[in-house]
Amino acid sequence: MAAGIALPNWSAGAAITDDPTVDSATKATFQRLADAVFADRTQSLVGDARSGHQASHSQRTSGFTGKVRLSTSQSRQEGSTLGELRARKSRLARLGEKYSGASTSVALDATKVKGRHATVAVTETTSLTYEKARGNEPKTTGFQAHHELTFQADRKGDWQLTGVRNTDDGYLAVNQISEPPVTPPTTPDGPPSASGSATTRPAPAKPKDFTATGYDYQAMAAYAAKYWNRYNPAYPDFSGAGAGGDCTNFVSQSLKAGGWKHVPGYATDSHKWFGNSEIQSHSFVGVNEFSWFALSSQRVTSLANVYQMDVGDVLQLDFDKDGSKDHSMIVTKRSQQGMPYVTYHSTNTYNRSVASLVASYPHAAYYAYRT
Repeated sequence: MAAGIALPNWSAGAAITDDPTVDSATKATFQRLADAVFADRTQSLVGDARSGHQASHSQRTSGFTGKVRLSTSQSRQEGSTLGELRARKSRLARLGEKYSGASTSVALDATKVKGRHATVAVTETTSLTYEKARGNEPKTTGFQAHHELTFQADRKGDWQLTGVRNTDDGYLAVNQISEPPVTPPTTPDGPPSASGSATTRPAPAKPKDFTATGYDYQAMAAYAAKYWNRYNPAYPDFSGAGAGGDCTNFVSQSLKAGGWKHVPGYATDSHKWFGNSEIQSHSFVGVNEFSWFALSSQRVTSLANVYQMDVGDVLQLDFDKDGSKDHSMIVTKRSQQGMPYVTYHSTNTYNRSVASLVASYPHAAYYAYRT
């Protein structure tokens, strides 16, 4: 995704300007409750999904009363959210994936207080441990996500959390349940359309020949691992509010690191592909434009099943099946058991299993590409 072209724009809204007059005790109060909210969401994914038992931990938000607490409506919302995440945990278990542990921390980025209302921007950092990882399977997956929280004070000055909003240009963190907005479909002009990929397991064998193309797939994975939670200054960053998202820009950079060559020309020509610090083709940074270029240039072929993907392959999702793809990811690992793991920007995530995506978005359309 990127700014300046016809793409789904999951705008994060205006950034909060930090108010230096807010005292440190009030900020600490906001931070502790925010930390509890997201820790509860993460922990709801950990435990014994087969027996239906909760993970052995107490709900942290239930201990907040008095000076800060969840409002009645937000308490109901969090209860609903945790219920959906526990259902997701069960779906994950049926796909063969469990988490044995997790950690979540929240950093307060900015606080603005006006009268009895407060708006708080935070960064969540979460890590989940894969249960019984074997062989070359990743031991953990992690992500960083940004949120905006709203608080309201009562007559006594006690704060209540009244709202939580994800502000990244995407909704792909494993402990998030927000659905993307419906966007109007776009009509490609000329280049071929991608074929959808099945999400059933087991998948038919489709081994990848790592020598046939001359590309360095391990270099692609290494680049993605290096820059998944920081941004290469040699390229623009499209992750900010209203910028459209950095996911395809990140995938293109990774492919370029592994040997994809520029095809210079007009930026709007979907048969061209190039990107540097000064200029980028729409196919370098746009979800649909990338698909059109990659297929028409025959640099990729469509895979029949997402579980056939291997290192260096690309996965795209159309969340609401409206014909316009919404997100791009690159495979950075494939386990000996046949599970691909993807890494992406917006929301910055490293080594997330494809099973986790399928469990989180069972109604999305999936497009897997062999590079």
